[in-house]
Amino acid sequence: MTRWGLVATVRAPVDEIAAFAAWHLELGAHRVHLYLDDADADQAAILSAHPRLRVTATDTRFWDRRGGRPDMHQVRQGANMRHALNRRAETDWLAHIDVDEFLMPESPVADQLAALPASALCARVRPMEALAPGAGDLPGLRSFKRLHLDQRARARATRACFPRWADHLSGGFLSHVAGKLFVRTGIPGLRVRIHNAILDGVQNPGEVALAGTALAHLHADSWDRFHAAYRFRRDRGSYRADLKPQARGAGALSLHDLFTRIEAEAGTAGLQAFHREVATATPELCAALAAEGLLHRAALDLDAARLRHFPASRGAPCGMQSGSD
Repeated sequence: MTRWGLVATVRAPVDEIAAFAAWHLELGAHRVHLYLDDADADQAAILSAHPRLRVTATDTRFWDRRGGRPDMHQVRQGANMRHALNRRAETDWLAHIDVDEFLMPESPVADQLAALPASALCARVRPMEALAPGAGDLPGLRSFKRLHLDQRARARATRACFPRWADHLSGGFLSHVAGKLFVRTGIPGLRVRIHNAILDGVQNPGEVALAGTALAHLHADSWDRFHAAYRFRRDRGSYRADLKPQARGAGALSLHDLFTRIEAEAGTAGLQAFHREVATATPELCAALAAEGLLHRAALDLDAARLRHFPASRGAPCGMQSGSD
């Protein structure tokens, strides 16, 4: 039987970490490796009680053994994934995803991975971004926007769904469009990064698409959470100044420059209007996405999953912390 697991570098309230783990345990994850970025001992004690979780508090001792704590969280994520891969193998496949990312498979993940050819050393899971709740939602379901893989089709759909911002956005996404990778364990020399893997100088060797699974990314799924994470993302995360524009046109702005311009022209109100237009389930946006075949609806009851696996947890309903991407 094919066994799979996840690695996550997390900094969030314990109920949200528990919800993330519980969701994936219910999907059949054999192991969930949690690297607590702020080394919270109380969180480690609570989470370690679950037999299928492997919890590491990345404290000073942990990083001193590895040459010191990297300043950039993206580098820490890569280091934690390498640490998990170098442990005694308990799974056949591992993927590093963020605490605000959730696999949504059409069939068991284990079956999908088992069906891959032996030549496939990595399998990519493509993202879809959650829309903030709005009048375009259906009862009991979350709304998500997807994107076309073909660049021409993506550019056309972006212009149809997000006409005001199409020059600067790729598919209307505010985070990564690359998705995340499952990699086979036990491959000597495999170097894994956030979105890619390298073996003997070859990037993503034997890559295939895990087409039956989507990566639901709750990157900007409410204005409050988007705004709370905004400064960090602009300074050090997925909106930082050194990243290139997502769109490919000659006049495309990076997200950093786009948001800087919006703030300069209209302040926080301008950012909020942008979020409503691009990342909220309005009837207009849902209709436009549906017309392009890019609207996805699914149930995502994180609190129910959390309570099934952590029955002592009685916190407030989960409002997921934003990840780095």
